[in-house]
Amino acid sequence: MDAPWVGRFLVLLLAAAAGFSAAAGGSGDDGWSMEVQAEVRGMDGYPVVLPCTFSHPQHSQHSLLQVMWRLGHGSAAAVLYRCTSRPGAAACEPDPQQDQRYRLEGNPREHDLSLRINGATLQDNGRYYCRVEVQGREHVSFENKMGTRLRVEAPPKILAVSVEGGGPAGFTAVCQVQGSPLPDIQWLGPDDPLEGSSPAPVLGSTGRYRTVSQLRDVQPGQRYICSASNPLGREQAALFVLRPRPSPPAAGSPPLLLLLAATLGTKLVLLVGVGAWMVQGGALRGVGCWRK
Repeated sequence: MDAPWVGRFLVLLLAAAAGFSAAAGGSGDDGWSMEVQAEVRGMDGYPVVLPCTFSHPQHSQHSLLQVMWRLGHGSAAAVLYRCTSRPGAAACEPDPQQDQRYRLEGNPREHDLSLRINGATLQDNGRYYCRVEVQGREHVSFENKMGTRLRVEAPPKILAVSVEGGGPAGFTAVCQVQGSPLPDIQWLGPDDPLEGSSPAPVLGSTGRYRTVSQLRDVQPGQRYICSASNPLGREQAALFVLRPRPSPPAAGSPPLLLLLAATLGTKLVLLVGVGAWMVQGGALRGVGCWRK
């Protein structure tokens, strides 16, 4: 390949890379541009910031600005934050009913729309979109079409450990765990690791972050350990399976009837003996009196 073709090939590669970068950060239209981060990772329980900056023509610098952040796209999107930046105001004024978990980290007058989420949870996972509207003689708006993917991660947390079943089917230990990435679950017996069922996601809205594993044929009087782990940590919980108490005999059963019959028979014999003694004693006393 000669030098001119090599040069043209490099130019095409650079142009393609520049186009990909622009598509990832935003698109330009009449002097507008917006840059966001493709993905942001946060920890469960800690604050996280979603960066978003923009530029626009200078003639709209002193116009009224409205900022909005949404979770999701289209008709199913939920508006999480909205504020209004007035000319000369020091801060962007949020809506009166604004959820206090969200606040604007940046200053719209400095072209910074970054959003702060306090106490992020696993339910905050999703794709977020920032939008700015310039109100005035020419009402215009701009929004990044790519959005920012928020991934909230959490170490394993054991939610519940329990025992189910009994009778001929035997007992089954159940361990329910939450975490992101989904934790691996291992059962530990008195001596060696045990083979439990493969962890399966829990049905429901939080099923992506909860999993459950079962250990069958657990024996009464034994101690078992559920161990959950992912790249962020490990948690364990011990389970001691108690021996079932023997059920008392049901009312009306033959042993109970025999016991009641024996008790009543003893009382009857005692009553007959006492009655006979009283009658005999009374007769003797009557004879004695007659003799007098």
